[in-house]
Amino acid sequence: MPEPIPDKITPDTVRADFNDPNVVIHYARAAHELGLWASERIMIERWLPDRGAPLLEIGCGAGRATLGLWELGYRRLTAVDFAGELLDQARSLAALRGAAAIRFILADATGLRQCQLLVDIVPAAPPGFAGALFLFNGLMQIPGRERRRHALAEIHALCRPGAPFLFTTHDRDDEPPDRPSWTEEAARWARGGQDPRLIEFGDRYFRDEHGGRTFMHLPARTEVLADLAATGWSPAFDAMRRALATETRAVRDFSDDCRFWVARRL
Repeated sequence: MPEPIPDKITPDTVRADFNDPNVVIHYARAAHELGLWASERIMIERWLPDRGAPLLEIGCGAGRATLGLWELGYRRLTAVDFAGELLDQARSLAALRGAAAIRFILADATGLRQCQLLVDIVPAAPPGFAGALFLFNGLMQIPGRERRRHALAEIHALCRPGAPFLFTTHDRDDEPPDRPSWTEEAARWARGGQDPRLIEFGDRYFRDEHGGRTFMHLPARTEVLADLAATGWSPAFDAMRRALATETRAVRDFSDDCRFWVARRL
């Protein structure tokens, strides 16, 4: 009897992975102990200098960056995530640090306007959030390019014209040592021998050292530029993390190098 074909990765797969107890513990520990990376702080202070501006953070997880923003003096914060277990951790940490004023909302990045609680607090004068963030490669943990574009369009709809959107991705063309492995992966896709759970070339699904599973799409830079153009965003800046700051060993152990992006809402 032939082996059953594994199911494709779906948003429900990713949500279940983020709600896994091992993953929740991993991200909660980072929220309590790690805080903002040096590169994140540099980019936030450069592109979102107004501490009084209303900001939207998508994919807030257990609150690592959210509480980092609060500690920098940002007070009009709305943070959303689609993993309820992680949100519970974020709310708990916010209460512990005197940041209960942060709004934490359960919502999916691909359906932000379907969340009435979120829509009801979008600033009205001037309309829209003054900036948005989707850090730690969260955008690329949405399976399927059309879904990622839909998320970009949803974020665009909730921001005011000119608002900066700060996010990060991997870049599969950045590291020359990785190119042979991507050449091999392209050959697997060409002959239909790729992991059948994956949706597109550039996808990876792997078990982390903390015991959870992670879906991640690793795009080329040109792919991200095309997605921004297709969803009403104008690229303003991009650079690899290593060009922005020298991170601590703890940050480097927690996360690989990534590309920082800033785009503005047209």
